[in-house]
Amino acid sequence: MKVIVTGGAGFIGSNLILYLHEHHPEFEILNIDKLTYASDLNYLNAVKDSNRYTFKRLDITDRAGVKDIVRKWGPDGVIHLAAESHVDNSIKGPEPFIYSNVVGTFNLLEECRLSWQESKEPVLSNRFLHISTDEVYGTLGKTGLFKETTPYAPNSPYSASKAASDFLVRSYHHTYGMNTVITNCSNNYGPHQHNEKLIPTVIRKALSGEPIPVYGKGDNVRDWLFVEDHCKALTTVFIDGKAGEQYNIGGDNEWQNIEIVNLICEILNEEKGEGPDGDYKNLISFVTDRPGHDFRYAVDASKIKKELKWKPSGNFDDKLRDTVKWFVQKFES
Repeated sequence: MKVIVTGGAGFIGSNLILYLHEHHPEFEILNIDKLTYASDLNYLNAVKDSNRYTFKRLDITDRAGVKDIVRKWGPDGVIHLAAESHVDNSIKGPEPFIYSNVVGTFNLLEECRLSWQESKEPVLSNRFLHISTDEVYGTLGKTGLFKETTPYAPNSPYSASKAASDFLVRSYHHTYGMNTVITNCSNNYGPHQHNEKLIPTVIRKALSGEPIPVYGKGDNVRDWLFVEDHCKALTTVFIDGKAGEQYNIGGDNEWQNIEIVNLICEILNEEKGEGPDGDYKNLISFVTDRPGHDFRYAVDASKIKKELKWKPSGNFDDKLRDTVKWFVQKFES
């Protein structure tokens, strides 16, 4: 099976490619990535010489480039992860998010539709998996969970652009009969996440002795999903998910931001023991909250658990410690 993975040099995409290459030898993978500041091909060194892996530098906003690669490669399926994803950046400058997340998704959908409709196989034999976020649902209070039926209510330019791309994908199933599936995941963590995200930021700032910024009072709540668990879920949905369906993917693992920061500092205290006055928590600095900061995200993943028999693996403490140690080695190398 020939599969295009977009955004494969990013955090989730690169981990997914490594997982697919190891566990699914029937997949021939083409990685498409425009190589932004958040990309890193070095993480994929283990597969770069494989005859089942190819890399192509391409910006999915380039319609002609997308058409050329879809026609030449002839994919049986697409796993679409390429996106601008940092909320703070979308607040400072939303335009790239509209182009990459909305126009880029349209280009992929349309060129795949045109190509697959011309092939001898019916359109439904080719799968288009679109990876989205729980942020499209907006924010929760202290109770409740996002379900696949929860109305969309995005509160940042980033989440609005992802909501728009979700609707495009949905429309291509209902209008053209394309074999599309959408997933909406909670916050990922694990090796190779970009430095700008919360967990790497805390570790990086702590190791350099700089203030660790925490928005507001740090009481915002997120559900944390280990990236390898997410990769297993995406693979399961790509292979077995029902056409036209949407699946929420969560870690059943809610924490306040300040709790996560404290946990990381405690691990660093044990692993490094070099914080000010013996405690990295002394570096925590509460800063002005960002505009439109959603209070709580938490997803109900019962659908994917029941229908596709996937569930998160648990062991958060061990996985967080392994993640912290991975970043310590990276930042100190």
